[in-house]
Amino acid sequence: MTDIVEIRRSDDPRDVIHRVCQSLAQGELVGLPTETTYTVAASALSEVGIQRLKVLATELAVNHQPPQFELLLKAADEALDYLVEQSRYGRKLIRRCWPGPVTLRFPKSHCGWFFEQLPETSRHLLTAPENTVSFRVPAHTLPADILNLLPGPLIALSEAQPGQSPLRHARDADQRFGNNLALIVDDGPSRYGEPSTVVQIGNHDWNIAFPGVVSDRTMGRLASEVILFACTGNTCRSPMAEVLFRKLLAEKLNCPEEELVDHGYVILSAGLAAAIGAPANPEAIALLADEGLDLRNHESQPLTERLLQQVDMIYTMTRGHRDAILAERPDLASRVRTLSPGGKDIADPIGGGRDVYRSCKQVIETHLQQIIQDLLSLRSHPS
Repeated sequence: MTDIVEIRRSDDPRDVIHRVCQSLAQGELVGLPTETTYTVAASALSEVGIQRLKVLATELAVNHQPPQFELLLKAADEALDYLVEQSRYGRKLIRRCWPGPVTLRFPKSHCGWFFEQLPETSRHLLTAPENTVSFRVPAHTLPADILNLLPGPLIALSEAQPGQSPLRHARDADQRFGNNLALIVDDGPSRYGEPSTVVQIGNHDWNIAFPGVVSDRTMGRLASEVILFACTGNTCRSPMAEVLFRKLLAEKLNCPEEELVDHGYVILSAGLAAAIGAPANPEAIALLADEGLDLRNHESQPLTERLLQQVDMIYTMTRGHRDAILAERPDLASRVRTLSPGGKDIADPIGGGRDVYRSCKQVIETHLQQIIQDLLSLRSHPS
């Protein structure tokens, strides 16, 4: 009988975590909860543990097809150590999906030195049978707590097992795996009770390899090109850029603006010193209303760390805006540009009359046309 430890009833959950780590270090298999279902894991650095996983895989094989495994990491940034090559979609889905109920599957050729340092038995188990490697960063805190104390990652049984019912409770894992496990950590019913969505990442595309918690439509939005325009207060220049860009892009794609997200584009704006919920400037509202564009429902928002993490490209109105962003996040240098390709500042029209706003709008629109041309060219020739 497998020992089932109810972590919620433990006097000190750290004792349970330490016990799990000790079992993993000794080459044992353990049952762990994730936000999706329960799974079985071994230390990726333990030859004994990996051999036990291989034996378990043989027992679980369906029609001579062994189950697949995935590498569990504690944070999205850690994936960058293992993946030396990342496509445009790979980079954005790592940022947006983790931690969370999504497994990203990459060609083995994308893996680098860190992956090669894993024991050969671990690498073979992870890459069989399609020469791909699946990575996941669960949103459940327990795997992260365990990984913070271990010298390496975990290898877990993939939840994407055709023909198998999901393991929603600790007792389900106990019934499925019997005496193969040293212990199972019971944290109650899993949050979703369905497998993580497995996404295959190609060099220039992506596709859902196994359906799960995250729907096709949601994955499409996560894979969208997110473009943000930034100014100071998010009430004049960047809102005008946002609605103009949306209009121009929809015209190029020959679709309604509300369908841009279905074409893979999300357009936003924010301000480096913006309040939350301020309306657009009346002059900007009136000017764009003449062209049938509605800014009346605009609400300003600050350029938060979360937005910085999610966007694919930020276009700033001035060099000062760009420098301020990069002073805090120099790693974003490739994703932050001035709206003017020559770096010329677009002056704040606030306090000016209609002619000042019209001139500002015309300058912004000229640069937006070029950005759209480059953007659609990128989609035609992805890198």
